[in-house]
Amino acid sequence: LHSTERSCLLRELHRFESIAIAQEKLEVAPPSPGQLRHVFFHNALPFVGFGFLDNAIMIAAGTQIELSIGVVLGISTMAGNLFLFSRSSSLAGYVEALASRLGLSIPDLTPKQADMWQTRLSAHLGKAIGVTIGCILGMFPLLFFGDEEEKLEEKN
Repeated sequence: LHSTERSCLLRELHRFESIAIAQEKLEVAPPSPGQLRHVFFHNALPFVGFGFLDNAIMIAAGTQIELSIGVVLGISTMAGNLFLFSRSSSLAGYVEALASRLGLSIPDLTPKQADMWQTRLSAHLGKAIGVTIGCILGMFPLLFFGDEEEKLEEKN
């Protein structure tokens, strides 16, 4: 950085530090219900996408991966599922980036409010409910498997 950029950065850091010190001395009100809803949805939406992708990939490609990679490497079904989970979890960053592009903004909370039990509870509930909804939605490949089994039974 140039000297003018360094001095500007230092000035802003001092201003931010003075604001943070002033906020620590103040009693901070707990987050409002609207802020907690924002935290909930901010955490839930990316996990809906992650749960959807994880379950859809596991259902659609799980058997094929198990029969190909599992047989070659001699791994169990659970190890194959772990492999699939690790692949789909690498997509989580893309899901979060997409959510931010769609306008999902970060909740406007102070550091103390972000650390309160209500906020943490809202965030954890959002993640849990989001991944549950995503996994349920990700079961859509099962709609296509029933026809194949019925056709095999009719042929026999």
